[in-house]
Amino acid sequence: MQRGRLYAADAGSGPIASPQSGSGTAAAAKPHRIDTHHHIAPPKFIDEMRALLQPPTLAWTIEKSIEDMDRAGVATSITSITTPGVWIGDHEQGRRVARECNDFAARLVVDYPGRFGMFAALPLPDIDASLREIEYGLDTLKADGISLFTSYRDKWLGDPSFEPVMAELNRRKAVVYTHPEAPVCCRNLIPGINEAVIEYGTDTARAIARLLFSGTASRYPDIRWIFSHGGGVLPMLYERFVRAGNLPQNKPQVPNGVMHELLRFYYDVAQIAHPPGLSALTKMVPISQILWGTDFPFRLGWEYNKGLGEFGFSETDLRRIERDNALTLLPRWR
Repeated sequence: MQRGRLYAADAGSGPIASPQSGSGTAAAAKPHRIDTHHHIAPPKFIDEMRALLQPPTLAWTIEKSIEDMDRAGVATSITSITTPGVWIGDHEQGRRVARECNDFAARLVVDYPGRFGMFAALPLPDIDASLREIEYGLDTLKADGISLFTSYRDKWLGDPSFEPVMAELNRRKAVVYTHPEAPVCCRNLIPGINEAVIEYGTDTARAIARLLFSGTASRYPDIRWIFSHGGGVLPMLYERFVRAGNLPQNKPQVPNGVMHELLRFYYDVAQIAHPPGLSALTKMVPISQILWGTDFPFRLGWEYNKGLGEFGFSETDLRRIERDNALTLLPRWR
């Protein structure tokens, strides 16, 4: 399979079939993959958010995570909290749940050496509490980065009210993993269709647009962004983004151009381990910006071994996606 690209071609061999296709059982003997999109559900998170959680989250256990990691040849999973996150309108609850989730994740890191890292949760839009949790998560718990959602009800990443948090993350050169959420405007639009089917991919693109055209991305270039699900619908809209960046009202916010920013972001392969999704992403950004991620417990690791293995990546490119690119962001896992 020959894959055209919109950027300078990477060095390396051409696409070939990978021996790591299939279930991943053989690869599990030498775990090397780094999963940057792996959800956990601490007991107190479940207690407080039960009515809003989906069955896979409610059924999550540490044992299930490790079993899936072993089957898929995953050496380390960087954990995060899934939707609805830790803040659902009550600042006091948000602060409490964020701290409980972060302490639980940190205990996993200690109790299972080498198997788990963590992206610390923040109780946005509570700015002061979020700044305290950045300090606690990165300095005390030694988290690998910070986890944010694409939107918080009617505010997207890049909103001016989040500016103090962005400034602090930039000062720390933080890795920031993002996960989509459905904003208030766009819930329950189509009967029988869960927001994850359409709105999550769309909201990821909305958040990227807000980061770009608010000037946040160019103002804070030391934040290292990871976007879930291959950037959502962004690859299909990239030309519109580029053209929007040339409009007089937007150009000052992206002084280096839209593609300059898009090409430095990272994108995981969760939920896009299929030819249409992988084709779109790999034609928009180089292999160096793509990370392995599963969306566990909603999807299983072996599915990605199979999907990526059958796509036609070279051995070199597959290794970069599965591990080496993550090490650029997370060098402590070398």
